[in-house]
Amino acid sequence: MKSYPESIKKMNLSKELLLEVPPRVALHYSVLAVEKTNGVLKLAVPEDLTRQAKEELRIVLHQDLEFVTAPRAEIEEVIARFYGVGAGTVERLTQGQKEEAGVLEGEKIDGDDPESATVRKLVNELLLDAMKHHASDIHVEPFDQQFRIRYRVDGILREARVPEQIRMLAPSLISRIKIMASLDIGEKRLPQDGRIKVTRTNEEIDLRVSVLPSSHGEAIVIRILKPLQLLALEALGFERGSVELLKSFLKLPHGMLLVTGPTGSGKTTTLYASLKEINNLERKIITIEDPIEYKLPGVIQMQINTKIGFTFANALRSMLRHDPDCLMVGEIRDTETAEMAIRSALTGHMVFSTLHTNDAPSAVTRLLEMGIEPHLISSSLSAVIAQRLVRKSCPPCEKCAHTGFFGRTVIYEIMTVTEPLRQAISEKKSASLLRKIALDEGMVGICEHGMMKVKANVTAIDEVRRATAV
Repeated sequence: MKSYPESIKKMNLSKELLLEVPPRVALHYSVLAVEKTNGVLKLAVPEDLTRQAKEELRIVLHQDLEFVTAPRAEIEEVIARFYGVGAGTVERLTQGQKEEAGVLEGEKIDGDDPESATVRKLVNELLLDAMKHHASDIHVEPFDQQFRIRYRVDGILREARVPEQIRMLAPSLISRIKIMASLDIGEKRLPQDGRIKVTRTNEEIDLRVSVLPSSHGEAIVIRILKPLQLLALEALGFERGSVELLKSFLKLPHGMLLVTGPTGSGKTTTLYASLKEINNLERKIITIEDPIEYKLPGVIQMQINTKIGFTFANALRSMLRHDPDCLMVGEIRDTETAEMAIRSALTGHMVFSTLHTNDAPSAVTRLLEMGIEPHLISSSLSAVIAQRLVRKSCPPCEKCAHTGFFGRTVIYEIMTVTEPLRQAISEKKSASLLRKIALDEGMVGICEHGMMKVKANVTAIDEVRRATAV
């Protein structure tokens, strides 16, 4: 067989030509239609395609065929891009064919019904494809004339390539996800939340499922919670000088360290990295989380459960009876939690927590809005880190799906609560004045830090602008 002279993935292949080979055939044999001349269909095939497979293709396609070789990886990339995730399964199901299959282990099976088994495979293929693309969330969205699936990768939503016929299977696919998450499939009027645990290659993955009723059906978001790789502060993107500064706070016997930023800005990961620095036999560390995203050896970790009244505030009240040195409160959400966390910091404990604010000085304003007395804040607060995640620059390649970015790094500002700041906090000065004092005291603003990473070719200016836009 001759090698095909062009790069398959760079060719502009027409839809009509590609559909000369049905999805299930293209996927099964890893073949692709690249030309058709005088009734002869030219197929790009891997070098190791057997003679028997070629004869089977002639029978299945009912055409005169000519075979040329091309790299298997290129063929499979084009197949995935054109036919979409789960194309073979969708084709079989829409044609009424049944199939038993399972890729992920550890998830619930809806009886022995063969149709459910086929939908089950389709859901598995979507989950595996999202994980392959390092997605943090899967968005399943029904519309009037479209059924859209998107992945959030490195903080950006991308449309997943799925077959058009998947719209016919939307109700079955949504019901399957709800069954896996132990939700009521008959209830379509109210929001529902559930969880799924799956195992992939010995890795246990937690999926958090949220269902919303919409005018065109139920919309679903699946958050993929892989076990976090516990990294050092340097690996997260903190520079050496900042790491030394943070370590000086971590050595304090008491006080409060807050990490602020919007949802998905890596706050919890920074807290875990901080706990890793101080986790030893001499310190007792207790955490309250929702959810527990990483299991820390030697640390007592508690999962809150609001359904039974086990809230952050209740858990914090209980954990103080266990003689801890360090406490981590996943998030300060209400006045009661804020008051208890601050009083814990004032009574000899080191407290770590997060807040949703745009910058470091605004953390003080947020606590004041919760009704916390200024003198309590000024006495307990040691430092505030405000951070965002930006995508890291990467030469366009297969790894980054030709986007020019792969992975993320942190940009941040660290506000050390110095004596001038303590005085200003006690006097309830505005966030803008607190910011001016912090900058005068040596704080590097988050935008300035982002521009430093742009100059170092770590990220791009548009990334910094996107991440810091208020």
